[in-house]
Amino acid sequence: MEKLHSWNLSYSKARNLQERLAGKVLHTPLKKPPRTVAGLDCAFSKDGKKILAAVIILKLPTFALIETKRATRKVTFPYIPGLLSFREAPVCIAAVEKLQKQPDVFIIDGQGIAHPRRLGLAAHLGLFFNKPTVGCAKSRLIGQFEEPPLEKGSYSLLKDKKSTRRKMSDKQVLNYEVIGAVLRTRTNCRPVFVSVGHKCVLKDAVELTLACTTKYRLPEPTRLAHQLVGKLKLKT
Repeated sequence: MEKLHSWNLSYSKARNLQERLAGKVLHTPLKKPPRTVAGLDCAFSKDGKKILAAVIILKLPTFALIETKRATRKVTFPYIPGLLSFREAPVCIAAVEKLQKQPDVFIIDGQGIAHPRRLGLAAHLGLFFNKPTVGCAKSRLIGQFEEPPLEKGSYSLLKDKKSTRRKMSDKQVLNYEVIGAVLRTRTNCRPVFVSVGHKCVLKDAVELTLACTTKYRLPEPTRLAHQLVGKLKLKT
C-alpha cells in the first residue's frame, strides 16, 4: 500500500493534488489475465455521520469467495462534486488494509480517469493500492457519448473536450480525449461507465468488466460488495 499524502487538506489543495496525481496514473496493458479480483463499494450510515466500506475478493472465473473485509469511519470531508475521493477513499483504504490476501486487480464502484481532473475515486485508490484498478460507475460524471447498441458487450467511447492553443495563431482549438467506455453489460439494460483507474488500458477495463458480469447489470465483485455494505448499513 502506497502512502501518497495526508487527507487533511483544503479544497484548493485537494484539487491541486488531484491534478498532480493524475499524471502518475499508468495506462499500461495487463501483463496476464487476473486470477483474483476485488470489488469495493461504500455507503453512508442512516444519519450520514459515518461512511462504510466493504471489499470482497473473488476467484476468476468461478467467482468463488476468497475473503471479505469491512470498515467504518466518521465523515470528515463535505460533499463537493469532483472531490468525492477525499470523502470516501480513507474508509476504502481502511477496509483493504485488513485483507490477508491481495487481489490481482480491483474493480471499484466509481470513476477512474472519467473525471474533470482525471482522478476519480478508482484512479485515486489505484495509486494507493499500486494495483491494476478499474472504475465501473453506475452513472456518468462528465463527457459525451453516443448511446451504444442494446446488445450485451456493446459499447461506445466516452469523450471529453480538451482545449489547446496553437502557438502560431494563438487560437483556442477543441480536441476530444477518450476517458472511458459506455458499456452494455446486459441486453436492453442501462449501460455502466467504465474507465481506467491505474495500471491497465481501456480495453482491459472493458474486458474485465464483461468477464465479471453474469446475469446482473453490475459486475459481480462490486455487486456483492454493494450487498455487503448494505448489510453493514443496517447495523450502523
